[in-house]
Parts: sequence; C-alpha cells; structure tokens
Amino acid sequence: MTITEIKSLPVSERMLLMEEIWDSLCREPEPIASPQWHQGVLNGRMERLASHQAKLLTLQQLKDSNR
Repeated sequence: MTITEIKSLPVSERMLLMEEIWDSLCREPEPIASPQWHQGVLNGRMERLASHQAKLLTLQQLKDSNR
C-alpha cells in the first residue's frame, strides 16, 4: 500500500490500519530497538530532571491542560 493510497482512506480506516500495524509490531519475536535519536531525547529529559529544571505535572494537571 502506498502513502497515496493510505491518504485516500477515511480517517477512521487509517486509524484502524495504524492499530493493526502497532499490534503486529508488538507481536514481533525479536525486540525492536529504539532509534538512536530517542536515546538523546531521553538523556535530555533525565538531565533536566536531575538539575531540577523539569516541570513535573500530576496526572490531573495534565488532563486539565488538554481540555
């Protein structure tokens, strides 16, 4: 399936397709390595947390901020 074909699908069908792809990835017998850039993001977040520069939110604050 090409990106053009995917884009032509209704959003609801694309969401279902995405869920099916995600489910298939979760069933892979071998672990899937995270991309290298992801480790950099995690390291940056850990550094901000350790230096007390990170802004931490409760779950309720997060929910309220997305309303």
